This record gives sequence, structure tokens and C-alpha cells, in this order.
Amino acid sequence: MRKISLALAAIAITGLSACLDSDLERGLAGAAAGAVVADATGGNVVTGALIGGAAGATCDDFGVSACN
Repeated sequence: MRKISLALAAIAITGLSACLDSDLERGLAGAAAGAVVADATGGNVVTGALIGGAAGATCDDFGVSACN
């Protein structure tokens, strides 16, 4: 049940990342979502946060429509 709750939290955070204005805000939301997903799936939380933060901070640069 904990994994489902964490996964739903990560999905909610990811959805909210489109509402953020700056790369820093999107990066922080991505890092939080990455850490939650990594924890829920048994992965390394720090690695998940780094990957999520990088994805959040650069998603608008790659033309992802949800980040614009």
C-alpha cells in the first residue's frame, strides 16, 4: 500500500510541475518526484532525485509541451 501511495504522490507532483514558472521550481519538483518514485520502486533515492531534478529543469528546453 505504501508503494501505491508514493507512486500517486509522484504522479501528482509531476502533474504540478507544469504549473511552475522557472527551471529551479521545475527542477525541485522533478527531484522530489524522482526521489519518491525511486523509493517506491526500491531504487536509490539520491539517484532518482538527481535524474528527476535534471529532467524537470530541462524539460522546457527540449520542447516538452507540459513544461511550457
